[in-house]
Amino acid sequence: MTETTATPLAHEEELSAHFDATIARDQRVEPRDWMPEAYRRTLVRQIAQHAHSEIIGMQPEGDWITKAPSLRRKSILFAKVQDEAGHGLYLYSAAETLGADRAELTEMLIEGRQKYSSIFNYPTPTFADVGVIGWFVDGAAICNQVPLCRCSYGPYARAMIRVCKEESFHQRQGYELLMTMMRGTEAQRRMVQEAVDRWWWPSLMMFGPPDGDSPHSAKSMAWRIKRHSNDELRQRFVDMTVPQAEHLGVTLPDPELRWNEERGRHDFGTPDFEELKQVISGNGPCNAERVARRRSAHENGAWVREAAAAHAARHAGDRGKTTEVAA
Repeated sequence: MTETTATPLAHEEELSAHFDATIARDQRVEPRDWMPEAYRRTLVRQIAQHAHSEIIGMQPEGDWITKAPSLRRKSILFAKVQDEAGHGLYLYSAAETLGADRAELTEMLIEGRQKYSSIFNYPTPTFADVGVIGWFVDGAAICNQVPLCRCSYGPYARAMIRVCKEESFHQRQGYELLMTMMRGTEAQRRMVQEAVDRWWWPSLMMFGPPDGDSPHSAKSMAWRIKRHSNDELRQRFVDMTVPQAEHLGVTLPDPELRWNEERGRHDFGTPDFEELKQVISGNGPCNAERVARRRSAHENGAWVREAAAAHAARHAGDRGKTTEVAA
């Protein structure tokens, strides 16, 4: 009796040791591999939040597709929003390899039981905001997501390769729009500066709370899901963005921003992390609007999902009949 009871435990310890060795060798964990339940839950939470962010993130810029000032700008913006939808699909698919159900993840989002990036809870009052989202938000996403191409979970890492290539293009696209506006009228240049002032601090908050207050970072880094801490990534973003701002001709709204010769990095002010907590808790400027629109789209699209499921079931039945006849 004792021997029978000990066998499953010994087997689990062996599997756990193999998992730990895989992580230590910096190799990939694949869907059929054994993994600790906490590792699986952490991945589902992170990948789902990432997927939700891509889908919700279509809204702030999507509003400008019909209002963009030229056919060229409309088509560029339409293509970008389409890319974001694709990113969401890649990521929901990656979550499904962990046993998560896409419909359930969506329900959790619209019921407020799962989060999405804080940055998508801010308004876009002018067309310059579209450019600044490309420059700041997609630039911050690149800092965050390029290391995820080396994530320990294979499907997530592979999905991120294409996502990062497209985000890089989006960042250049946003910067090109702002450069065009800065070469325009005084009113356009003022519009760009005002958008920069609006988005700078929320963009720094995108990286999450400071390392000491981040509940998931340490474990995610130990499992090599994440490769860098929140504060490291925030610093990289600042160092990358300052010379771009100088070239563009805008001022970043931080009186504490300066080059530190001794550190070889920029010093900068502290974002309002209390505001971040409020936004994450659902009290941001556009939280209710963003979730309401996502809920409406989900409910209005129910007939499409039902039709697709019926179509798939019918074809599965037809294939079964064909197999029976052939047999």
